[in-house]
Amino acid sequence: MIAVVSEPQASNVKSQTLYWHTITPLDVLMFRDAKPFTPGERAWAGSTFPPNGHAIAGALRGLLSKTATEKLSFEMKGPFLCHNQTLYFPRPLNYVGSTPLVPLKWDEQHPLRGQMIYDQSKPCPLVKPFWSNKNLDDPHENNEDKEKPLADYLPCEVIKNYVQEGNITPDDWKKGFAKPWTVEVRSHNALETGTRQVKEADGYFVEKAIRLKDGWSLAIGLDEKTHQALLSHTKENATVLRLGGEGHRAMLERCEALEEAWSELQEASDTRRQQSKRCMAYLITPGIFERIQREETKAGSYRDIARCRAYPWEWKSDNLVSVATDKPVPISCRIQDRDGSGQSIPAPQVFAAPPGSVYYLERPQPLYADDPNAKPGKALERAKRMRHLGYSELLWLPYSPHNKEGSV
Repeated sequence: MIAVVSEPQASNVKSQTLYWHTITPLDVLMFRDAKPFTPGERAWAGSTFPPNGHAIAGALRGLLSKTATEKLSFEMKGPFLCHNQTLYFPRPLNYVGSTPLVPLKWDEQHPLRGQMIYDQSKPCPLVKPFWSNKNLDDPHENNEDKEKPLADYLPCEVIKNYVQEGNITPDDWKKGFAKPWTVEVRSHNALETGTRQVKEADGYFVEKAIRLKDGWSLAIGLDEKTHQALLSHTKENATVLRLGGEGHRAMLERCEALEEAWSELQEASDTRRQQSKRCMAYLITPGIFERIQREETKAGSYRDIARCRAYPWEWKSDNLVSVATDKPVPISCRIQDRDGSGQSIPAPQVFAAPPGSVYYLERPQPLYADDPNAKPGKALERAKRMRHLGYSELLWLPYSPHNKEGSV
């Protein structure tokens, strides 16, 4: 089903010009999670942020469908956070404080090497490199503080250096920001007719709203066709769209200043991807790695089950060495109704690897959707649709765990 490659190959995704836009909320935003919610049965309606590609695509389709004469299809990068016309990316999850983690099998001087037992068919455990253990017993060192995240989001210039050099310096971490939004809890009450009492059934529920801090916005890169379609809706490079639950308003504006920075970042990543040696892949948008498996039921029949995991199925253990990730991100997808009405209906949810996940590989390897040798079929078409919505965006960088003295 999935082709396995032994050497880096050219991607079938052509480099194209992207037209960048910012999305600035004019009010709070609501992006409910993928958990089922019914007032009275589940009193809390969760919210996620930043939004996923499906939420952004829905807002754009809602704006463009008013004048669209053909089926809407577009390609998107992002969404990312943006501040002062600078893109910000989620912190790499392979860092504890400012110390990078390394696969145990790649750290030849680590004291646990040869002693730790683990399933060889699974990704190798990550450890702090041997040089980072020198001051663990120093009573003057506060090691707990050193393990706290130094920033949640890092600017494009830091990530560009990360892609080129493979490490983030302590000074670079100081340029980052904590999460630039706040969560507002809002309760909704319904009273019994003629009383001042809350209804017993469906009378109370709470939902969370996201308020982005001043000066911050979302940023997306769109293909030329979609950009041209937006021009008919914009006035002086700006327009208002409805975004998220309850259709709160946001300002969509053209931002040419982001184009050069993204182009340079992609160029640096492509340079590393073409080198056949140890590398890391840094996930900057939610990674949907889904595979349909046919299983036999107790009744003797067969059924197809979709399974998601934190790393691509096509990356086998002989190439994928280790993974640094966190809890999965549930995403509620939507599909077009088959009745021809053009309306979308809920689709089975998927679980994505969180942005910031880092993968350690013996050599670069394309994703299934980007592999020119991938077997055509419905699975490949679905994987490409997810890529067009901005999911599973990777940046490639060299493996270079520098110690404090600068040696590897």
